[in-house]
Amino acid sequence: MSEDLFAAAAPPGQPLAARLRPVSLDDYVGQSHLLGEGKPLRQALARDQLYSMILWGPPGVGKTTLARLIAAHTKAHFATLSAVSAGVKDIRAAAEQAQMRASNGTRTLLFVDEVHRFNKAQQDAFLPWVEEGVFIFVGATTENPSFELNNALLSRARVHVLKPLEPAELRRVIDRALASEAGLGAQSLEVPDEVRDLLARAADGDARRALNLLEIAADLAEPSEQGGARISEAVLDEVLGESTRRLDRGGDLFYDQISALHKSVRGSAPDAALYWFCRMLEGGMDPLYIARRVVRMASEEIGNADPRALTLALEGWQVQERLGSPEGELAVAQAILYIACAPKSNAAYKAYNAARAQVAATPGYEVPIHLRNAPTQLMKSLGHGREYRYAHDEPDAYAAGEVYFPPELEGTRYYEPVDRGLEAKIRQKLAWLAELDRDRG
Repeated sequence: MSEDLFAAAAPPGQPLAARLRPVSLDDYVGQSHLLGEGKPLRQALARDQLYSMILWGPPGVGKTTLARLIAAHTKAHFATLSAVSAGVKDIRAAAEQAQMRASNGTRTLLFVDEVHRFNKAQQDAFLPWVEEGVFIFVGATTENPSFELNNALLSRARVHVLKPLEPAELRRVIDRALASEAGLGAQSLEVPDEVRDLLARAADGDARRALNLLEIAADLAEPSEQGGARISEAVLDEVLGESTRRLDRGGDLFYDQISALHKSVRGSAPDAALYWFCRMLEGGMDPLYIARRVVRMASEEIGNADPRALTLALEGWQVQERLGSPEGELAVAQAILYIACAPKSNAAYKAYNAARAQVAATPGYEVPIHLRNAPTQLMKSLGHGREYRYAHDEPDAYAAGEVYFPPELEGTRYYEPVDRGLEAKIRQKLAWLAELDRDRG
């Protein structure tokens, strides 16, 4: 940790992203919902009212930079801990140093990177120091704080969500890097607007990625007609490779995109469902994982309204397993389009959940005598199966009035077919059977 927040001379070999780290809030790009005029965080900083906070957002959106700028703007000492390597002993030491600074009239902003990696005991170690105001706690995380941080710590800090940068914002970052002497300005690189725009889109909301890609492209730049160097679209294509999308497997973006696919299917929006499928493929998600989720969607969202949906989803999964990529993805896409267009019913899903809930909440009722198996003479003598009515011997192959529940649950209904697709016919059939039961009763 350095007392000099922004060194006058960058260390040799320092990456472009580090060299161009903003030194004031005015230089900071993005997060206008937090730092724009009249926004709460900007107002708090203007009043010099520091408070503990959690900065939650994907990589490369400026979490660390914002914490540094807040410290500089409020003239607080910037101290850091990384949850990857620090423990309770380091937290205690940081608190003791903060107390020493406080005795000299200097506030401390303690920035904790990857705070979600701390376990419960380590997170609890911050509580007394935050409570007493020994330091201003600023944690950075790419994971959902609701799931990864203790409620006690969350209750003492305000959560600020940092968003991926828009292409226009990334374009500002790229333009500044190419013009700044601290960046690539001294190289007089020729970079056409269309290449800058392509790079901004390829960075997918991540400023650090944009600058890292730009730096690599600068090293591969071609000679230009003017005698300098030029980053062409061909050079950038070589740098970008096959995939540039962000997909944090196991992180929030991963689950958000799966959620978007599932909701698109549920909403009968085949084009949107196909878009999210392709987004996840481009981001490197395993097609087999998606195929398995599509099978779940077919059962949960369509069910018996169109049983072919489950069959097609299973076949898409099987094709993906047998053919692999890229051929298998077409079969999965076909299944996605089918289930998105199919009539929707969650009746089977609701019925299953209702039955599970009742089984968990009620005693283990005995099987009625007439439904019990009777493979031995003893069991027959005890009456097992004695009054059971064999449905195939009854009119319409239906034993009207027969009871298959334990007596305590007689009349229970879980399954309520919707009036769509095949379930409309199932609904009619069940209504007819119920009428037969009433007639017999």
